Amino acid sequence: MKKEKRVVRDAKVLTAFIGVYCRENHKTDGLCDDCKTVLEYALRRNDKCPLDPKPKCKDCKIHCYKPEMRAKIRKIMKFSGIYFIKRGRIDWLFHYFF
Repeated sequence: MKKEKRVVRDAKVLTAFIGVYCRENHKTDGLCDDCKTVLEYALRRNDKCPLDPKPKCKDCKIHCYKPEMRAKIRKIMKFSGIYFIKRGRIDWLFHYFF
């Protein structure tokens, strides 16, 4: 898969997962400031990835996220992944894992 396709696909997944996390945990209609910051950071890191082809972030050997942002994104992805499984949205997991 080309790097550009991976970046677009990852952006779609990140946006959906962070949106669900924020809505369910922060009870907001849109993204709160903290979640917006995490999304912008993740999209920026995703776009600036020096590897080609770009691997999945969870399989990357470099880990370009700051430790605190990496912890936040892992928490968000775990929560949202479970959320989607419980609601039968397995299609999102296919986007994430494949």
